[in-house]
Amino acid sequence: MDGSQMKTRTGGQVLVDQLLLHGADCAYCVPGESYLEVLDALHDVRDRFTLYNARHEAGAADMAEAYGKLTGRPGICMVTRGPGACQAAVGVHIAYQDSTPMILLVGQVGRGTMDRESFQEIDYRQMFGPVAKWAAQIDDAARVPEYMARAFRVATSGRPGPVVLALPEDMLTDAVEVADAQPYAPTQAALSEAQADAVIAALEGAERPLILAGGPGWTDEGAEALRHFAEANDLPIATSFRRQDVIDNRSDVYVGDFGTGVAPSLVKRLAEVDTLLVIGARLGEITTKTYATLSVPTPAQRVIHIHCDPDEIGRVYSPHLGIASGATEAALALAERKVATGASSDWRRTLRDEYLADSEPPPHDYPLDMGQAMADVRDLLPEDCVVTLDAGNHTGWAQRFLRFGRPGRQIGSTCGSMGYAVPAAVAASLQNPERQAIAFVGDGGFQMSGAELSTAVQHGGRPIVLLFNNRTYGTIRMHQERDHPRRVSGTDIVNPDFGLLAQGYGAAYAQVTETAQFRPALEAAFAHDGPTLIELVTDPERISTRTTVAKLRGEG
Repeated sequence: MDGSQMKTRTGGQVLVDQLLLHGADCAYCVPGESYLEVLDALHDVRDRFTLYNARHEAGAADMAEAYGKLTGRPGICMVTRGPGACQAAVGVHIAYQDSTPMILLVGQVGRGTMDRESFQEIDYRQMFGPVAKWAAQIDDAARVPEYMARAFRVATSGRPGPVVLALPEDMLTDAVEVADAQPYAPTQAALSEAQADAVIAALEGAERPLILAGGPGWTDEGAEALRHFAEANDLPIATSFRRQDVIDNRSDVYVGDFGTGVAPSLVKRLAEVDTLLVIGARLGEITTKTYATLSVPTPAQRVIHIHCDPDEIGRVYSPHLGIASGATEAALALAERKVATGASSDWRRTLRDEYLADSEPPPHDYPLDMGQAMADVRDLLPEDCVVTLDAGNHTGWAQRFLRFGRPGRQIGSTCGSMGYAVPAAVAASLQNPERQAIAFVGDGGFQMSGAELSTAVQHGGRPIVLLFNNRTYGTIRMHQERDHPRRVSGTDIVNPDFGLLAQGYGAAYAQVTETAQFRPALEAAFAHDGPTLIELVTDPERISTRTTVAKLRGEG
């Protein structure tokens, strides 16, 4: 809208017009009286914009974060002041640590009552400052286009992340004449020809090279370029925590992931690597096993670190070569390059063979064999399926035994937030109802956000939820048994009847207690036109894919 066409609009209407202008097509919310003008303005554009009302602000924020991961565009979350913002903070923290574009819009008290500890008043600039890329408050309705344009650019440029904007309720009712902004375009660094040459030069002569890929910003095209570069040069690739879908795991160059359940053989081989090409990953705590697998600050390996944020390069590890570039941009620049390493195919083949050996399920003596169940999942998953992961040891079954790769997606919180998988799967299913979404969640995590199945029912989603029921907070129990054997405290769970819960939410339900029941239950879930909850009654003794309670106690 140019100046000659300007019309009087409320701040709420201006904000909604900016959402549409910048390409947003939906938002996730719990409604509140502090942003009624936005809700009212959305009523007028419901043919172009979908508002999904979640059952809890944490669920709404997790849905917006998952949307950001899936699309590369900012997921939009709307919550009310005070309690609403506090409960949405978990999604902002996930988006910050996972480098996900997201915009949280928070209703705020009126400008005339600020700094009096008004009803539900919080200074969101202070509250969200440490966990958002930018936190601000819009006090002038005429500046809404400016703030919103900046929010979209900040959320998507460089290292993506969350933006929080507070919206005083009386600002939203102000009537103003103001021009719209231009549609945003993210700013992202890319590898120049000279920088690509430098990367190839640093790889030349390496006898035991390894690519470590991860982080944000991977498109299907970028993932394919990475695979092509690695296969053409016989370079093994590992991924960082919960980024396994950036490389087709069926490719002979894929050798595993540096996640919470990293294979001991891969950790051992990292010590033998002489040149490490890191594309997109941060080299954070999980990837480096609490900064132990690479020496600080100067690794023994020659490290080439490519990351979208120049401030991340050298934060902990001083690289031989550091370059600011988006991950996809870097992969595309390297895709057709040839590199003369000194490595033989035996090096890559050894790592691949060790990965495949580690993918063999452990022996079992429990009625439900999770290794076989994962083989069934692997057989039945559509190529483009979205797998969402909660926090907890149960996700090791998916991360260790499934095969990821684009166009399929692995969507999980890398900051270890429980309750993420169900709302993330709901968001994935709503974003593309034709694409199957399947969540992996423990009994503890499900009870933090399982009510979002009701959101899926209301809005037409059809996620499948695999609920691992071992009646304990398994990851904490594992640490507890390791450090304080037999002194169980706070980790036992008495669970409800999950079948009745599913029925109440309007979801289909199946309980699986033995191996033969699993495949038919999963096939029925794929065929069902709505959400399905499959409860897996798992062995509490098998505390992770790699150990048991008895072993932690020194008994086995």
